[in-house]
Amino acid sequence: MLLTNLTILVLAGFVGFAVISKVPNTLHTPLMSGTNAIHGIVLLGGLLVIGLSGNSAFNKVILVIAIAFGTINIVGGFLVTDRMLEMFKRKPEPPAKDGEEK
Repeated sequence: MLLTNLTILVLAGFVGFAVISKVPNTLHTPLMSGTNAIHGIVLLGGLLVIGLSGNSAFNKVILVIAIAFGTINIVGGFLVTDRMLEMFKRKPEPPAKDGEEK
């Protein structure tokens, strides 16, 4: 069972890397926003599961680590998305000097 799960994890990592590396730069911002939404759902699920009684101490530690990494991923994703969107805003025009017209 463990070997099967590890094999699936490794193969999913390779497939994810192959898919993400072929995404053009213009699509990174929309994909980042979608990923943030998915991670928000995962974070909420982790918070709900940790609130259930009956979890062992090991499971709670793993859940806290997962929630921390999920939170870092969401915040980092929003910061990167915001920074990328700032690149598309127009820069303000400098004020006209005395005697010059626009």
